[in-house]
Amino acid sequence: MRRWGLLAGFAAVHLAYVLYLLPTIIAGDTEGDLPLYRQWAEAAMQGRAPLLHEDWVYPAGALGPIVLADVLGPGLYQLLWLLITAAGNLFALWVLTRGFKNRAGFLAAWYWLLIEILLSPVSMLRLEGVAAPFVIAALVLVARRPMVAGALLAAGAWIKVWPAAIAVAAFTGGAKRWWLALGGTALTVAVVASVWLAGGGKHLLSFVTMQNDRTLQLEAPIATPWVWAAIAHVKGASIYQNFELATREVTGPGSRYVAAAMGAAMAVAFVLVLVAMITGRRRLSRAGFGAAATRRAEVRLIVLGAFALVAALIVFNKVGSPQYQLWIAPIVVAGLLVDRHRWRAAAWAMAGISLLTTIIFPVVYMPLVTGNPAAATVLTLRNVAVVAIFVWSCVELSRCVADPSRLAWPSRGRSRRREEPRLEVPDVTGPLQTIG
Repeated sequence: MRRWGLLAGFAAVHLAYVLYLLPTIIAGDTEGDLPLYRQWAEAAMQGRAPLLHEDWVYPAGALGPIVLADVLGPGLYQLLWLLITAAGNLFALWVLTRGFKNRAGFLAAWYWLLIEILLSPVSMLRLEGVAAPFVIAALVLVARRPMVAGALLAAGAWIKVWPAAIAVAAFTGGAKRWWLALGGTALTVAVVASVWLAGGGKHLLSFVTMQNDRTLQLEAPIATPWVWAAIAHVKGASIYQNFELATREVTGPGSRYVAAAMGAAMAVAFVLVLVAMITGRRRLSRAGFGAAATRRAEVRLIVLGAFALVAALIVFNKVGSPQYQLWIAPIVVAGLLVDRHRWRAAAWAMAGISLLTTIIFPVVYMPLVTGNPAAATVLTLRNVAVVAIFVWSCVELSRCVADPSRLAWPSRGRSRRREEPRLEVPDVTGPLQTIG
């Protein structure tokens, strides 16, 4: 738990990536999603940038890291991408530990490095790896620097959409919500103005509608019953390739109706979580815990609510992908910082989910596509675990709303107690004594 030990761990993790990918770097090749990113970057360098000239699957901010990694040419794209993501992770660790000086953040920082290893096929090779450090930093700064936190969440959301759900949770649960909104709005105005001036205004929101036609994707939790139906050769059930979107999807009896219903189910889950957060925030404001305890409670409410909202994006999503675990892992990191006892079990579960996700992709992915029962069992275990931690977050949020003191003080067994005001009264037999 020393500064140089953490820095050495950070260096070791990222050096391991570079060494593993060194043959790819030397050959001028790329791995993961980077071949596609490099194509877009090269098109942008030639004046045909996606989004500016045509509809695009990602928000406008994703162009930033995608093009930045190509500034030294396509041959060094892989290396520059690794350096960009490493810089983001270093920033996240710096914020978690307040410049590597506050040991309270070291456990969360080490945990983030563990997640980077467990999700190694996606954590450094997809856009989520760029956006995730923004989320970690924003959740750490949400109470102390809400305007900065708002800007960071907006930056993450303009790279990949999911940080927008965290911004909603932060706005709902925080006392300084308007400062948060100001920071996010300022960053958003800058992005929109830049795209508009560059001639891409009509494509700005194309990412919202480009994937609406998808059915159930292979890895989505809701698709698991149809995966097993395909393995069991149920009539009409199959795992097939969607060549247009380059994804594996599943179909079977009732699958299209379920896929169509997922949007409504996700909206209902969102509303219920937000209602719980609003109720919890109002009860906190009336509880009289004191300024410091109330601030702690607000941050814990935001982190817990953010986890429930983002987990709902995964559980009720007809699309599933390994990088989705990078949506919720940063929130667990923040949870370990603000209340490690409450989040300890979730952290272990998230580590297990990350490991299972990497086993699914890329280790057993091709057997899974062909309907291998063992591979489908691994997928089922992972998806059940994701649903379980979503349920845990909802139950824990409900308990905290019913009893706000669970948020205001440490959750270490039964040692939590309500702080009462201290009153100074004169004692006729001696000097002033403190009672309370």
